[in-house]
Amino acid sequence: MIDTVVETARVAERKPAARRRRRINRGEALWGYAMIAPTGLGLLVFYLWPVLQTGYLSFTHSGPFGGAAQWTGLANYRELLHDPEVLRALRNTVAYTILGLLGVPVAMLFAALLSRPGLRGVAVYRTLFFLPVVTTPVAVAMIWRWLYNGDFGIINYLLSRAGIPGPHWIADPRTALYAMVVVGIWMGLGYHLVIFVAGIQAIPRHYYEAAEIDGAGPVQQFFRITVPLLSPTVFFLSVISVIGSLQLFDLVYVLMGGSGQSSRANPAFPNTETIVYLFYAKAFQTNDKGYGAAIAMLLLVIIVVLTAVQFRLQRRWVTYA
Repeated sequence: MIDTVVETARVAERKPAARRRRRINRGEALWGYAMIAPTGLGLLVFYLWPVLQTGYLSFTHSGPFGGAAQWTGLANYRELLHDPEVLRALRNTVAYTILGLLGVPVAMLFAALLSRPGLRGVAVYRTLFFLPVVTTPVAVAMIWRWLYNGDFGIINYLLSRAGIPGPHWIADPRTALYAMVVVGIWMGLGYHLVIFVAGIQAIPRHYYEAAEIDGAGPVQQFFRITVPLLSPTVFFLSVISVIGSLQLFDLVYVLMGGSGQSSRANPAFPNTETIVYLFYAKAFQTNDKGYGAAIAMLLLVIIVVLTAVQFRLQRRWVTYA
């Protein structure tokens, strides 16, 4: 009987304390929601709502002179499946994306070289590598367009000094896509380099010291220690690179000669037109916003699917130390 009374008193004492904890937790939750409310509102207004609006427009059709959009159902998507220009743009985009992934191992190699102990002028090298990242893509594309010029570009001038005739890099269907890939890798190299350098600096030095004691050279240390421990960084940069490459637009717009007939007059344009450029052409040049929205939704689905596949496959090769 006495034990029952004591236990009842303890339960009665715990109830007010539990109520106070619930009130405190509720107050903390309200403050948390209040802190993230501005960001959540921004995401809702500037990201989620445009996606929903684009999804709605993809089921409509608007004429070349604007006016009220007419509901057409799945007509735009049926047209997508039979449009050879869409398939060609997708092929070019996928090719650019795959080739653009070469920038990840290149950046890792440079990061390993710049992270070697005792190297002088590291800060200067990192700054030079990072300069393209803080330069506007349009300015970068204009500079490279001049460099690639087949008549008076500096690249062909240097090749001519060696007795090698240079092609018209961005006007030749055989070289135009590869020329854009080089520019894309060069633009993203600085960002990738900074991330890789931070990852290398986070690797404990005693791993390398133990490898040196065992007789491993710099190359063996790179492939046996640096590469496996940087696999999470490689995965992150691969996801970012794929998403960015699938959204390529500015390089095509500037390198190929701008919009309209000036770009399509370039004989290499069919080999460089990307899916985002096609969206721009349909939505803003021909003013078919419904068909352009359908192209945008197709790109969204492709990005989501590829990102999900990358997250699925990373379990097999990413090593989390």
